[in-house]
Amino acid sequence: MLEGVNSRLSSMSSSAGDREPGIPLDDVKEDFGGPSCSADHNRHDVVICSGNSEVKSRAVVKYSAAPPPATYALLQEKTDLKLPPANWLRENPQLGAAGTTVLGSSSKSKPFSSFGMAYDFIDCIGDDVDVVSDSENIKKLLKIPYSKSHVSMAVHRVGRTLLLDELDIQELFRRSSQTGDWTWLKDFYQRLIDQKWQRKKKSKEHWYQKAILSKFLYYSINGDGAAEPVSDMNEGEEENGAEEYSSSWPTTFTSATSDAEEPDASKQESVYVESKFALDPVMSVPKEQNLPTLFNEGENSQGLRNDFVRNIMWTFEDIHMLVGSNMPIFGGGRYPAVSLRLRDNNKPINILTGIDYWLDNLMCNVPELVMCFHVNGIVQKYEMIKTEDIPHLENSTFSTRVVKDIAQNILSFLKSNCTKEGHTYWLFKASGSDIVKLYDLTTLCEEAEEEKYQNPFTLPVAVLLYKVASNLMLKARQNRKHNGTIRTLLLNCIKLLDQERHPQIIASAHYMLSELFQLDEPPEEDGGESLRAGGSEDSYSDEEEEEDLTEDDENDSYSNRTRPQDDSKAVAVIRSVGELSVPEKYKSTYQIRPSSAFPVSQDKEERCRHVLSYVLKGLKAVDGSIKKESDLPSADPNTPIPLKYEDAGANGASAPEKGISLLLERVGPVQSDQKHPTRSGMIPGSWQHRMKLQLFLKASKAYYVLSDAATNLLKYGRALRYIKLSLQCYDAYCSVSGALHPQVLQFHSQCLSLCGDIQLMLAQNANNRAAYLEEYSYQTKEDQELLHSLHRESSCQAFSMATDLAMDPEYQLFVSSRCYEAAYELLVSEALKDQTSDQLSQVLKRLGNIRNEMGVYYMNQAAAMQAEKEAKKSVSTAEQELWKKSFAFFEKGMQDFEAIGDSTNTALLLCNTGRLMRICAQAHCTVSTNDSRGEFSPEEALYYNKAIDYYLRAMKALGSRESHSAVWDSVNWELSTTYFTLATLLQDYAPLSRKAQEQIEREVTEAMMKSLKYCDLQTESARQPLYQYRAATIHHRLASMYHSCFRNQVGDEHLRKQHRSLAELHYSKAVSLFLSLKDAPCELLRTLLERVAFAEFTMAGQSSSVAKLKSLTGAIDIMTETRHAFQLISKELQEESWDAPAAESADSPDVASGSMSGLDLQEVIKLISVFEPSFSFLLLQVIKLMTTTKRKPSNKDEEMLKAYKNVYSKLLRAEKNAPLLSRIELYIELLQQLTTQTGSDGTGANKS
Repeated sequence: MLEGVNSRLSSMSSSAGDREPGIPLDDVKEDFGGPSCSADHNRHDVVICSGNSEVKSRAVVKYSAAPPPATYALLQEKTDLKLPPANWLRENPQLGAAGTTVLGSSSKSKPFSSFGMAYDFIDCIGDDVDVVSDSENIKKLLKIPYSKSHVSMAVHRVGRTLLLDELDIQELFRRSSQTGDWTWLKDFYQRLIDQKWQRKKKSKEHWYQKAILSKFLYYSINGDGAAEPVSDMNEGEEENGAEEYSSSWPTTFTSATSDAEEPDASKQESVYVESKFALDPVMSVPKEQNLPTLFNEGENSQGLRNDFVRNIMWTFEDIHMLVGSNMPIFGGGRYPAVSLRLRDNNKPINILTGIDYWLDNLMCNVPELVMCFHVNGIVQKYEMIKTEDIPHLENSTFSTRVVKDIAQNILSFLKSNCTKEGHTYWLFKASGSDIVKLYDLTTLCEEAEEEKYQNPFTLPVAVLLYKVASNLMLKARQNRKHNGTIRTLLLNCIKLLDQERHPQIIASAHYMLSELFQLDEPPEEDGGESLRAGGSEDSYSDEEEEEDLTEDDENDSYSNRTRPQDDSKAVAVIRSVGELSVPEKYKSTYQIRPSSAFPVSQDKEERCRHVLSYVLKGLKAVDGSIKKESDLPSADPNTPIPLKYEDAGANGASAPEKGISLLLERVGPVQSDQKHPTRSGMIPGSWQHRMKLQLFLKASKAYYVLSDAATNLLKYGRALRYIKLSLQCYDAYCSVSGALHPQVLQFHSQCLSLCGDIQLMLAQNANNRAAYLEEYSYQTKEDQELLHSLHRESSCQAFSMATDLAMDPEYQLFVSSRCYEAAYELLVSEALKDQTSDQLSQVLKRLGNIRNEMGVYYMNQAAAMQAEKEAKKSVSTAEQELWKKSFAFFEKGMQDFEAIGDSTNTALLLCNTGRLMRICAQAHCTVSTNDSRGEFSPEEALYYNKAIDYYLRAMKALGSRESHSAVWDSVNWELSTTYFTLATLLQDYAPLSRKAQEQIEREVTEAMMKSLKYCDLQTESARQPLYQYRAATIHHRLASMYHSCFRNQVGDEHLRKQHRSLAELHYSKAVSLFLSLKDAPCELLRTLLERVAFAEFTMAGQSSSVAKLKSLTGAIDIMTETRHAFQLISKELQEESWDAPAAESADSPDVASGSMSGLDLQEVIKLISVFEPSFSFLLLQVIKLMTTTKRKPSNKDEEMLKAYKNVYSKLLRAEKNAPLLSRIELYIELLQQLTTQTGSDGTGANKS
């Protein structure tokens, strides 16, 4: 194991040399195991046994400025140590800086030494380490029960870490007369603790012993060259080494690492904050603002620098300590590492000295002690003692287990009572006293009504809290459980600082606080637990009222109940130092508190409000510092300020294009010669400039998220207000930024895209305009203050056109379109062309959509104009302009969707263009002089055919129904409708003046059959009944047309037969479809009556009585099928309880108005007026034929004749003025009789 110590110590310099040649050894920091504080694989454990009990100790050197231990010089007997060696007080890396290091004691107390170590090993602070301190302070604490000397230490808490520093009361009070810093403490000390205080001077003997020890160490450096001075080169290197720990304040987001460890990281001013839209690195704390400006020279000389020869991670039992030690370590003896001690032979080693030596060796992992004895400065002899034997030396025997108990009790006592981060606690034991008291100096300072800067620890503590938070911010990117901790650290840091004196740290802290809130992702489902401060025994709290422990929670031995009257100011008291030796006498009672949890809200708006609150505070801090430095008047929010570029809202329609081109000009690297101050007086490159950029961008993003959330809630007025604020923040960002980073432009395109969405929604929801206006006009005080800060840099009018709440839907659609176009221009610009295409496809989809909306808007305008205009022949210019606009937008929209391969939306736009063509066709409808519809014009045919082309293109774009069934069905329906309309108009308003009858009939048939082709009768859908009705209507119309052709055709018998068979076919199909519909009785009745008329016409051309009889019975069979139509009509009449006298004609108001729901009474009465005479005629004719026939009738014929006569008789005797329902029921009864008698049934049923 000891060989391992040697190899480790020797490897320290070699590894440093290998990694970074040319760096002096005392500049190199060694941290075995990387940046982590726990490097198990490099740890060398020393286990010290005492009796039957065991004390565990292990030490890992984190950093050493000393060279490998050189062999100590064994001084000759009788050497006179009173004579100085030649090299005395010369700088030597073995001993540290001359005059400052004598066995760990420095010539001046260092009230901030633990802060220097904490700054350098920031990764360990707050969680991994229990105590950070000078080794001398650790030893002094552990010797309290054995020593009568006074103890005075400052204690600070950061997370679970305690920082301990010597608080030299005498030195501070001496200086208080010069600086006035500690006058209140001096008064307090004299009043409560030591009323007869006077400064005690150290004896001459003390200084004599210090000097003789110093000379001994210099003699021991090496034998031959003891009197040799250190070379000039080494001196120069030492000076360089000192500069390494210069007074600059390296409080960036990186932890303090050496060049040797991370050469790149140390050269960076800061670490880029991984904010989605962050541009410049956050220079969180000023590099130029160095310590001399923050602390006075006296404090600075004592030190926020880590100037220990070595820093050690020492684990003593379960206590983890980061210790600074200056103890010289030499080689030689039986072991490669030893410590040297000088002892007066006449004075035996006492227990205090033994504990001192033992702890020093444990902390530095030194296995052996070499003791040189002298008498009056004359060397007598050397003695070697193993470290584990030190507790058993004569006159200095002590129990290592008791020392361990003392350490655990003191740590528990401090942790239980030093609970408030940012507070300075004072641990004090008077000389010769057994009572140890703990005071909260911060609270005492406040009670004394002194400024917080009367406490010189305030700033170092604040900086440490800030640095720990900065370091955790990096970890928080991967694990958000640190967020609660970071928030508490930063809030406590801000609480300690004065905005007037340290605006930069305050601004940066507020920015970091705003960064903690995740705006672009929802909180985790177990959010509460995952964001807590972690499961350590100690946690953070920023609520003072929750931090105070209740009396019941504290240990009785130092609770408020047992304090004497004069200790009322003490936080806690140890009644007797003897208690510290009792195992587990004190236990830490400082538990995890609910306030340590990070405030996670499911409400996105609340999170954004937190962010904006912190941003505003940060901006106020920056503005305050600018005002102080430049004395510029603040901007009036109501007064426009001219920008470096023109306002985009000044030039109407061309504004977005102009604004975008100006933005794109500024993409690229920051101009190095950009030194012109901004309007508020900021110098580009200054911390104020960088911080404002970050804060403006963060505010812009928060408002964007608020706007997005409001849009999802359909609060479009509020959404527009928020996006306006977001773009105003962005405008202010642009006005102070030298160049625009691609990520910022990408975010800007998102803002413009959202603005386009909102304007589109406002245009589509014009009915709620009053409510939206009220939402848009509302403004919180916080928003007003933030705007005030923005106006210091910019007029914030660049995007006013895009964010104004207009009253005109057309203008809103236009603005929306412009926003999308501007977003698209940004994304295809040179700066962003290599970025991911997801956002581009989204913007193209929105562009296609808004162009479709604008096309539909102008198309509806044209349709409305067409409906309102008076009947005239020509189409107005205004209509044509609307068509052109609509068509142009549809075309552009199709290009956008085609660019991203969106076939579904392309098909929808083609469908809309088809609808536009149909509107154009309707506008070209000719009107004759008597205001009746004229012939079907060629222009109508042209536009209907164009519409058909667009619908066919839409179907081709979709490919098949599987791609998008709803759109496919919609296009299919529109295509069928267009063919049907074209055929109907051709049939009803035939252009006989231009075309032959036969040609028109062919065109009608072709169009009807195509319409029929797209009637989807198989697919079950909401449109299926409509398709059935249309198919039935098409068959009915075709049958009527062939019926007409058959009647009018003369000569060509073959053609007549063809027309007759086609008419029969289509009548049959039409009847079948109307029967299946169950809700078209009038259409069914009309078709059947036409079919009867067709049979009658066929019969008229027959001469044979047998043929005539056959035709008549066939016609009667068709007539009996009307029973189904009458049954449906009867059912509807009964449901409506309609009882209209038969005498009522179509002129009757009730009938004319068609007040029956779903049933056209006028049409029913008209059809009945055709049905009655036709039915009567058929019955009469068949009776005549059957009675005049020459051949003998069969029994069946006689029965049928009888039935016909019976029905005819009832029909003639029917009451002509009977109610409509009664008449229809009579028809049903008569038709039923005929069906039963003749065995015919429209549905194909057999005779019952």
